[in-house]
Amino acid sequence: MPTPVDPTTPQKDYSRREDDVLERIATIVGLRTIPKGEHHIGDDAAVLAPFVGQAIVSTDVAVLGVHLDGGIFPLEDLGFKAVASAISDLAAMGARPRGAVVAVSAPVGTDLEELHRGIADAAAITGCPIVGGDLAQGHDVTVAVTVFGECPDGAAVLRSGARPGDEILVTGPLGRSAAGLRLRRDGAPLNNDLVVAHRRPWPRLREGMAARGARVHAMMDLSDGLGLDLHRLADASGVGFELGEIPVAHGASQQEAIGGGEDYELLMVTNVPGRLRMMFHDRGLNPPISIGVVVADPTVRTLLGETFDRSGWQHRL
Repeated sequence: MPTPVDPTTPQKDYSRREDDVLERIATIVGLRTIPKGEHHIGDDAAVLAPFVGQAIVSTDVAVLGVHLDGGIFPLEDLGFKAVASAISDLAAMGARPRGAVVAVSAPVGTDLEELHRGIADAAAITGCPIVGGDLAQGHDVTVAVTVFGECPDGAAVLRSGARPGDEILVTGPLGRSAAGLRLRRDGAPLNNDLVVAHRRPWPRLREGMAARGARVHAMMDLSDGLGLDLHRLADASGVGFELGEIPVAHGASQQEAIGGGEDYELLMVTNVPGRLRMMFHDRGLNPPISIGVVVADPTVRTLLGETFDRSGWQHRL
């Protein structure tokens, strides 16, 4: 990535025509085959076929230096993480993706093709086409992603449905992303499994759709850490919780599992955990892990009998 320069200062050595850049980006992120009746990149707006059931929309912003350390990770990873984190919000609703638009602001000289290769990679592995977007000159590398999805049966899963007596489960061990960032800063290679978990998070789309099919009462993705997101779910539902053991990923610490964030595992609440496990098994997914139970008193929030304080990632605004 070339050294960014002040966008207010003309830079003849770095500047490129916007149309030329857009044409190259379109070849990177564009689909060879576009569904009949749809129009993606190339017009003032994308045209998508009618949505089935509920239309689900979410947006996310990723900033170089905030969501990714540009000194130890390639720029491609920012593009990947921006799209993957936005699509994870669809997974948290039990939705299947239909498309995404991506808006990028960056200093003159930023390698926009490298950035969009990461965007294209995330779109490909999730089956979420990039249908449009925008470019602008700015002081920081910023990627804003808006995703569109659908819940065919009209039963998007919200945070607010948890009920006393429900079991609380997660889709996998926690802390991998935070541990990967720590290891990378200590010199671990980019292909280290935990480092990959940080730089290339995997949205749990199949798990989210399976959970919706199992009619879980509430669900959300763990983007900011269990120690914060579980409180948010409990707040939305007006309930408390009692946690047992938290599944800590191999190589991570318990604190990283609780407050590290960016795991993008799903947090699920159901009164029929056997049905959820059966649905996961039938779809070839790893079994969900039970971590606790919902209680009626919203002031009761414990881990192994001790107060479970809020801890996790929050922006300072």
